[in-house]
Amino acid sequence: MQNITTHTENNITIITINRESKMNALTIDTLKEIKEAVTIANEDDSVYGMIITGAGEKAFAAGADISEFAHFNEEQATRMSADGHDVMNTIEDGNKICIAAVNGFALGGGCELAMACHLRVASTNAKFGQPEVNLGVPPGYGGTQRLIQLIGKGKAIELLVTGDAIDAQTALQLGLVNHVVEQAELLDYCKKILSKIGSKSPSAVHKVLKCVSDFYRPNVNGMQREIYEFGSAFETPDFKEGTEAFLEKRKPSFRG
Repeated sequence: MQNITTHTENNITIITINRESKMNALTIDTLKEIKEAVTIANEDDSVYGMIITGAGEKAFAAGADISEFAHFNEEQATRMSADGHDVMNTIEDGNKICIAAVNGFALGGGCELAMACHLRVASTNAKFGQPEVNLGVPPGYGGTQRLIQLIGKGKAIELLVTGDAIDAQTALQLGLVNHVVEQAELLDYCKKILSKIGSKSPSAVHKVLKCVSDFYRPNVNGMQREIYEFGSAFETPDFKEGTEAFLEKRKPSFRG
């Protein structure tokens, strides 16, 4: 890994975009490394959650690295967008909860990366925006779709076509982020959320993520997915442990 760092502590993998001097701008290689790190964490049975953040205190990821694609033609740009979508989908469709710890600017691709995560916790100095229209392009990593899902069509269109940035409190009011905390508390706050989730049934959490994802998939019946996942849960060790623990009035010890 040349552009990110990863480490795992207390069953949580922390992925840090390590390009502080470049405001953690997302190069093509950086996105590839994020996808690799997320894939490894999703396949590690000892990990129950991930945090993605940026190095330093100024930027989560201040967009894509414009110098890298300014000369691209249509074919190259289309491939770049498709590859970016693949990275974001890998995060969103993963079987482990992924939290974006937004520690500063999350603009363009950085905002799209945060939106691909299942939850977003922002520091008080965080800024969010999709300023791509200033470059003559729309967002290319899923921003037009996920922003609508999170804050609604009208406000999403406004932010997308004006390129305006919003602060952390406005993002909280709109539903773009789940919580806003002081910079010094950011990672610990995310870890506490994941620690709580880690005490729940891993298989049930995975099933919840699959059901929620299907709500947004075209030509997929999310209600039928829920019926299937609910029924199949009854064959899992976690269901046996959860129901027995409830009846015995003790805390469950889930294995996944």
